[in-house]
Amino acid sequence: MPGKTDDTHSDLTGSPECASSRFFGAARVQHPMQSFLVSTSVVGLAEIGDKTQLLSLVLAARYRKPIPIVLGVLAATLINHAASGALGAWLASVLRPGILNWAVVASFAVMAVWILIPDKLDDADSAVSKNTMGVFGTTAVTFFLAEMGDKTQIVTIALAARFHEFFGVVAGTTLGMMLANVPVIYLGHKFADRLPTKAVHVLAAIIFVVLGGLALRTALYPDAHPMF
Repeated sequence: MPGKTDDTHSDLTGSPECASSRFFGAARVQHPMQSFLVSTSVVGLAEIGDKTQLLSLVLAARYRKPIPIVLGVLAATLINHAASGALGAWLASVLRPGILNWAVVASFAVMAVWILIPDKLDDADSAVSKNTMGVFGTTAVTFFLAEMGDKTQIVTIALAARFHEFFGVVAGTTLGMMLANVPVIYLGHKFADRLPTKAVHVLAAIIFVVLGGLALRTALYPDAHPMF
């Protein structure tokens, strides 16, 4: 019946799934794990050699209590990335698709260059020296502050905006952070010194270039089928 068809069409176009697809295409709804997997891999690579990973190394060497350090890193990451993911998802809901796509392109381009600039261990060491709280408190506070404005926080915002997704991105970026930091906390320099940091940074930069290129394709050809 014509009336029933119109109601059904109205319900569908007003649903959250269709609202999301207007920004990023139907593929986002069909593959919800995509944002999680991309977020995990990208942030895991971006964290290698980052100041927050160096901070984990300093904390592990100073306190030698891996469990409260891991819990502090997890707590700080969840809080920080939840706020970042919420900001990214909010931007995706309020910005026009054209503006949002170009903002994402710019974010990935900046990250491709920024990831090649090495962080220094001295910065992380000084951050720990300024705190006199317990191991968990010191870790949570210093890690949270170090993550403010850091590469992985910016990536989380960009990914949440790109996928118009909160839970998948935050879960993925948090897992990526833990995969990069937990081995450093438990194994210290034995693990960190063996990491091919420069090669990992180059690989991460290439991934950001690819992600930026795909986002650029969407910005230039908004009607094209999304590739990620």
